[in-house]
Order: sequence, then C-alpha cells, then structure tokens
Amino acid sequence: MAGVKFVSREYEDKVELLAINRPERRNALGEDILKDLVESVGRAANDEDVNVILLAGNGPGFSAGADLKDFSAGGINDTFDLNRRLGAFVRSLALVRKPVVCAVDGFALGGGLMLAASCDVVVTARLTRWHLPEVSLGWLPGFGLDTLAARVGPFAARSLSWSPTAIDGVEAHRLGLADILSPATETAREAALRYAKALAAMPPHAVLTTKQFFSTSVTARAEVMDDLANRYFSQDILHETARANMQRFLPKKAADA
Repeated sequence: MAGVKFVSREYEDKVELLAINRPERRNALGEDILKDLVESVGRAANDEDVNVILLAGNGPGFSAGADLKDFSAGGINDTFDLNRRLGAFVRSLALVRKPVVCAVDGFALGGGLMLAASCDVVVTARLTRWHLPEVSLGWLPGFGLDTLAARVGPFAARSLSWSPTAIDGVEAHRLGLADILSPATETAREAALRYAKALAAMPPHAVLTTKQFFSTSVTARAEVMDDLANRYFSQDILHETARANMQRFLPKKAADA
C-alpha cells in the first residue's frame, strides 16, 4: 500500500489482516498511525477479494492508546481535533460494509481499548491486559465510551472507566468487552484468524445485512456522545493534575507556561 508505513498487511482466504506496526511506540495512536489506519481500512473495505477485515497489533501488544506526544504537541484546539478524528475513525468501523474482527494480545489500553471494543468481533488472549488509565491521570476518555457502554452496560462501563487497575482477558470476556476468549494454547491473533476465515466463507451479503441490522443500535448516538466526552476531556486536561501527568510530553514552551 503506497504511503502506508505503520500498518502491515497480510491476506489469506478472503481475510485481510491489518496490523498496527509501530512496536517501538507500543502502537500508540497518533497522527501517523491514524492516517495509515484510515487508508488501510478504506482500501480493504473496497477490495472485492476481501470478505473480512482482521485488525491486530505487531509487537508485544495491540495498542497502548493515545500517543501523548502528538496529543500535547499543539494547543487545546489541536488536541480536541485529534481526539475528534480518532473518535470518527473508531466509529466508522461499525459502518464498514464488511465485518471487522479484532485480535488483542498483550495489552489494549486507553484509546487502544476503545478501538478494539468498537470492532464487530473482539478476540482476546487470556493474559491480555485491558485498562482505561485516563481518569487516574486526570482526564475522561475523549471517545468510545458510548460504544463501551453498548458492549458491557453503563454501570460496568463506568467502573472500567475509573478503575485504578487493569483486568485480564478472562474478565474482559466475562464482561462482554471481548466476544471470544482464545484457548490457552493459542494467541488471540491465531484464534481470530481462524474465526475470520470461517466468517469469510459465509455468504457475504447475509453477513453484511446482519452487521447493518445490529450496527444501527450501536451507532445511533455514538457521535453525539463522543462529542460530549471530548468536550469534557478538553476541560479536564487544563486541570493541574492532568497537566502534571502530561508534563514530560509537553513542548518546552508549553511546559514552562
């Protein structure tokens, strides 16, 4: 794929495996990865030879969440806009005219958790670490909360949002955050690929109408709720606690302000 640096591609039996590929940054979600994800998913969605898209992460984990270097590089309006665009991409997965399966090995943190939770089918390894650390750092997650609540219910979503500790894949599966728990002898990617191949072998038109029917209830108010969450996030990061936690990522001029 021309111009794509941070998403690798494999193809097998009508399944397009797209893996976030910046392990040295723990696959953190910033400007570069967002651009490559949008391009890669869009190309796979329009490829007639692809029936299922499988999203994964290369390296030790799926994604550590927002790339704070990008989030703190500009002013508040820039931060708000990056959050808005990340949220828009995550929501768009429900509108892709093919199933999007996600394989989560290692960890899914912050925005990485929200990205995984927004896929149609989530496969987790047993020892995967799932966590939303944002509230403990001083800010509300800026997108994905409504989709998370659609998966696990509002009370469990709130509990996950302000939990000081992570949960493992077994608990994520019990809560409904993940749909499939991989066997102890397999990685999530291996289990997800097997599932994706079976799904890709089914009549694509019937799979699509099934996705469209259920996606309606998930996406009905997600955009409005993401906008609200992003506004709260933008307020939160101006507070002293949040500024202190982001200090090492801020440009020197902002840090000295």
